[in-house]
Amino acid sequence: MTEDNLPPGALEALQQFIESEHGYLSWLGTTVEEFAYDHIVLSVPFDEKLTNPTSPPTMHGGIAATLIDTAGGIAHRPSLDDPIHGGVATINLNVNYLRRAAGDMTATAEVIRTGGSVGVSQVTVTSDVPDQGVKPVAVGQGAYRLFQG
Repeated sequence: MTEDNLPPGALEALQQFIESEHGYLSWLGTTVEEFAYDHIVLSVPFDEKLTNPTSPPTMHGGIAATLIDTAGGIAHRPSLDDPIHGGVATINLNVNYLRRAAGDMTATAEVIRTGGSVGVSQVTVTSDVPDQGVKPVAVGQGAYRLFQG
């Protein structure tokens, strides 16, 4: 793997892992939209089971937090010595909610810095907002412990 490119099939392998091995992300319906070195885009479709009891229904903020945490961590995997067997664990997670989400949620994560044992990512979550179209609904930053092997 070069620093700019992931091996062929990396996106598909990650999607297969989510669907077959990760119960929570699979239950949410998480999909991998883009996956590149230092960048990932994940989505969760709107589903009534994930909403607050509001009218109209809006997605629960925990879904945005999950997307921020997950996308921020996975974005560091390509930098690991062994991206498949190495590990990533959240050290700190900060989420700022901007407005209510009323549709599919999409998280775009960018790596700010990857060190030997700690990495930091910044993530923006967008969704359909009533009467406004697709807008940022949450932003966050995560620090992650990187286990190289």
